Amino acid sequence: MSGRCLVLILAILSLTTARSINAQQSAKVPRIGFLTQARAAAIASRLEAFRQGLRDLGYVEGKNIVVEWRDAGGNGDRMREMVAELVRLKVDAIVSAGPTITRLFKDTGTEIPIVMGQDSDPVGSGFIASLAHPGGNITGLATLAPEMAGKQLETMKQIIPRLSRVAIIGNSTVPGDAQAARETLLVAGAYEIYLRYLDVLEAKDIDSVFRSAAKGRADAIIVLGNPILNAQRKQIGELVAKLRLPAAYNRPEFIDAGGLMYYGTNYNDLFRRAAAYVDKILKGAKPADLPVEQPIKFDFVINLKAAKQINLTIPPNVLARATRVIK
Repeated sequence: MSGRCLVLILAILSLTTARSINAQQSAKVPRIGFLTQARAAAIASRLEAFRQGLRDLGYVEGKNIVVEWRDAGGNGDRMREMVAELVRLKVDAIVSAGPTITRLFKDTGTEIPIVMGQDSDPVGSGFIASLAHPGGNITGLATLAPEMAGKQLETMKQIIPRLSRVAIIGNSTVPGDAQAARETLLVAGAYEIYLRYLDVLEAKDIDSVFRSAAKGRADAIIVLGNPILNAQRKQIGELVAKLRLPAAYNRPEFIDAGGLMYYGTNYNDLFRRAAAYVDKILKGAKPADLPVEQPIKFDFVINLKAAKQINLTIPPNVLARATRVIK
């Protein structure tokens, strides 16, 4: 074999190998991480909504996208371990199911794009600079909906015409809770309702705080959404029923746990829309340039079983507006 022929063969082999490598690189399947603080079963509808969002955009798990699903099951240490694991995996994007998880990812200093599935106040939490211009590597969906505070009070007033005293139960260290309390206070004057804010900083405070609301002659309670209260839904539901207090909640999961009323964001829609953020990021968009969006769909859920437990009658005109009624 002549030297010229050998050189030609080697050149062809080199070109073929380069094309093969390029083809493999172009066919690389993107991998994203998805971490939830709660047990996956507790928010199954949200996870399915995200999956549906991916399918609507042409993604098929295991074929043209890989999702590293992680469920911390409410265990804080396990959640931190999973955050570290997803960062080590160097996934292409991360979906955070809530602000506690977003905080943990942010604290690692990772530059991996992070999509918030939901956050009540991402600016107040220090995750983004503004809704329109997030900056940094975090973007996604916010549950900011000031009009919901008024809607909750208005609806509760329609259910209980004599309503004059309402206790708001939350955690003042959570930015979203603090904002919700302020918004509720602003609209209470129009309905001549006296508001009393009660703080739950630890799970052990729950029993005494709810009993304090009852002793203060509250006609109803508004329970705000934060990790401490969310994790004790069953206890809160049983306590409210025992105290015979009508209660509105800022998380729909409370209603499935026996709560009376939820009026607020459709979380499934937020998680479906989170898939669009992932798609844009995988196609080259930077989180800093993707405005954080707010809710466009809302739910009004009434639990007639809970109403019956406290001998409360829900007026027909209120029931007619409900998006879901539990009988």
